[in-house]
Amino acid sequence: MEHKQKTALITGASRGIGRACAERFAQAGYDLYLTCLHSEDKLIALKDMLKQRYRITCRTAVCNAGSYDEVVSLFSQIDTLDVLVNNAGISHIGLIQDMSVSQWDRVMATNVSSCFYTIKCAIPLMLAKGGGRILNVSSVWGNTGASMEAAYSASKGAVNALTKALAKELAPSNIQVNAAAFGIIDTDMNKCIDAEALEQVIDEIPAGRMGTCQEAAELLLQLAEAPAYLTGQILTMDGGWT
Repeated sequence: MEHKQKTALITGASRGIGRACAERFAQAGYDLYLTCLHSEDKLIALKDMLKQRYRITCRTAVCNAGSYDEVVSLFSQIDTLDVLVNNAGISHIGLIQDMSVSQWDRVMATNVSSCFYTIKCAIPLMLAKGGGRILNVSSVWGNTGASMEAAYSASKGAVNALTKALAKELAPSNIQVNAAAFGIIDTDMNKCIDAEALEQVIDEIPAGRMGTCQEAAELLLQLAEAPAYLTGQILTMDGGWT
């Protein structure tokens, strides 16, 4: 299937799942808008590589997805959009009573409010095209909760609930909304986990390993290309863990 006329926006695209997703969508022929918060040099290098390797159009922007004003500014440069991948996110590990209010607010802004902001801006563009796909990157902790990661779990639980509710709201407009709830993926975010603790976790995973960013990207592309009747779903990919 040819996708040269399709455009995707991927947030948090400078590394990890976002970067792998950018390359997989480029390989499938999507023109891209890519954002990150801190690593503009990595994002520009990725853009140059994707344009050369896959002959697609790619634009980049430094954007704090947790800031409505910055998201509005980003969308002022976007005139067409078929797929939105809400990948930007941060984690926080620690006891909830030790967490500051500002830390809580940052997790919620980056992981939840960012989805609202981008979706709010994306819907008019998708309505103009007669449909679209919204993909939210979630976590198994949004399904089951994790000790020492209460705020992160709460934020991903909110993303899951938003996905289900919004799918019902947007289905009549031919806009499908789904989420991918990933288990332990081999990303920089998980490199902070103590090696011994990580080994214990992997021992609990039936697949016997972490997932790869490429596997995560492949699932997101499949969701972008799935039948339109698939909407409101939280697809878990965790190697059989949960």
